[in-house]
Amino acid sequence: MSYAISKGLALALASAPLFVACGGGNADNPGPINTPQCSGASCGTQGAPAVGAGAGPLCPANADIVASTYLGGAGSGEIVSLNIDAVNMKYTLKWLESPIPLVTGTVNPTRKGTTIVGAVVHPPAGTLPTAEQTRCAFVLTPGGGLASDGSTYTTAAAFNQANPPTIFIGQGVAGGGIPGATVQYSGATLTADGVHAFPGVPPLFPVPNRHFDFYPFIGFSTVSTNVADLKGTYNALLYHLVPSNNYSTTTTQAQESFDAAGNCTVPVPASNTTCQTTGGAWTANASGSYFTSAVAPQVQGKRSSPALTALGFPAFPAVANANMVIGKINGAIVPIVARTGQVFVPSPLTPLNASASQVDDESGIAMLAANTVLKSGAFDGGYVGADSNFKYTATLLQGPVGSFINPTTQASETGFGMSYAQQLPGLIGVQDQKGGQGALISAGGLYGIFIAGSTVNGGLSSTSANADTPASPYFGIGALLSK
Repeated sequence: MSYAISKGLALALASAPLFVACGGGNADNPGPINTPQCSGASCGTQGAPAVGAGAGPLCPANADIVASTYLGGAGSGEIVSLNIDAVNMKYTLKWLESPIPLVTGTVNPTRKGTTIVGAVVHPPAGTLPTAEQTRCAFVLTPGGGLASDGSTYTTAAAFNQANPPTIFIGQGVAGGGIPGATVQYSGATLTADGVHAFPGVPPLFPVPNRHFDFYPFIGFSTVSTNVADLKGTYNALLYHLVPSNNYSTTTTQAQESFDAAGNCTVPVPASNTTCQTTGGAWTANASGSYFTSAVAPQVQGKRSSPALTALGFPAFPAVANANMVIGKINGAIVPIVARTGQVFVPSPLTPLNASASQVDDESGIAMLAANTVLKSGAFDGGYVGADSNFKYTATLLQGPVGSFINPTTQASETGFGMSYAQQLPGLIGVQDQKGGQGALISAGGLYGIFIAGSTVNGGLSSTSANADTPASPYFGIGALLSK
């Protein structure tokens, strides 16, 4: 990260008790949660939320959940609309923007404009710590529906019973995972005459075969359709992935200011010199429910090919859009941005039409939070969400320390320290047990985090990774479950 982690943070990570009220380990040796050690208010945020008398619901009543449709973004670069009927136990999901191809082995068309319907089931009893958490969690079983090209699309082939797409419903927010996919592309073949391969030129921009059990998602039941509500200065955490570069991943932080018309400028002081989430002013999408910006910046740079460079063709410029959902939760504005990669290759591809190609498959997600000073303890609590490991995780934040928790076993995984010496308001420095550094932001009961140069919580899920896929950096977004 751009700002050094203080010695005080390193000391806190090494020595501060992780579970203040009830013991159970410290940040450099986190121990498992042991709920019988304490009870009620003496436990603070440790362990499962209270149930029974006096315990508030974690999500709306079953009959009320269907009244909300959650609009948000996914780590795949998709904008998604999701409705869950908790009475009839079914879901309706629509991809409004997507770079994910409908068919493995192709690049177009994508899932954009596709609507599927399927059944939801609760996780098996005992999977989550409490009955209330189980009631508010929904597994999206394989669904199907009509795609934008008139074909039938189903998520059955992507469904992994051991790591299924699961949504956790809260008060005004839905997070977790939406259906994944298997992505692969053999590459575009450059031909000399429209038929025969160009001598000595391998296929261009191939994408290795990789299966994704699910894609991390965060959505809101209430969003703003007035770009003026975006006005203000924000810290942004971005996570981008480039399939045609062996799924290379990048996380970065940025500071951005927006005026009432959606124009972006870089405030002073900031670690970035240009806006990173948007290529221009945010304008209302044709749907009217979210905002779009053309030619979104590429965090990883222009896509190029040695073969095309040798033939005199320049690197492909950015052409992809960014799409923003302005979430409203607990009185806060929390923008979520999905960068939706775009690929178009003429067929047949020849030296004469190669310049018409568009290869900008960098996609990902960003969370923004107002640059308001965050004080230690202000956002303490237990959070739940999904991450770049393609796993579900809970997070316990308490003062200067935090810990990722396995939501099934409640065992602590990776611990980290937090520095509140904020050179930029609202941007919390993070350092984990292995020395990996990053940043954390929080607003409206949500938090976002990235940790660079570190394998967090055991790294990528084995069913959503290739042997040579890098496990770093780490990125996650979580929603407040309990205080």
